Amino acid sequence: MNELQGKKIAALMTEGFEQVELTEPRQALEAAGATVHLIAPKGGEIKGWDHTEWGDSFDVDLPLDGADPGQYDALLLPGGVMNPDKLRTEQKAVQFIQSFFDEEKPVAAICHAPTLLAEADVVQGRTLTSYPSIQTDLVNAGANWVDQEVVTDGNLVTSRKPDDIPAFNEAFIKLITAGVTASR
Repeated sequence: MNELQGKKIAALMTEGFEQVELTEPRQALEAAGATVHLIAPKGGEIKGWDHTEWGDSFDVDLPLDGADPGQYDALLLPGGVMNPDKLRTEQKAVQFIQSFFDEEKPVAAICHAPTLLAEADVVQGRTLTSYPSIQTDLVNAGANWVDQEVVTDGNLVTSRKPDDIPAFNEAFIKLITAGVTASR
């Protein structure tokens, strides 16, 4: 199936992203015909986190300085604990995320990645889910947090953890395919 043929997806991450939260969504997106670019604050390689230890290294397709959000149809935000914690201190990363919301393009965030959405100030009034440990942060940022496998609210798809990836992938692909542009 090539329902995403011609679509370009930005995957924004840095050292310590939860590896499976990139590899499985990327595989599903590419199987659907999309091109996925790994974008990180610096070029070269970044290392994934594999549950309890360091995982594999991945080539960065584009450093954040050279990435134009206007060139992408959607944004994927893998989680992990370290990854979003580091990215939220990078103003360019926060602005990159905000631009997808400004343009009402599909965004998918899993596990701890929704902390980046709080940092980008885009969760006010939205219903979403995440890893349970960041529930209070999201509620304090104005989100309606729910404990569900996957939640779609307008242009945003969120999930809680690696076990939710199949539903997360399905919802994200459906959102991109539908070309949803939420009018918020």
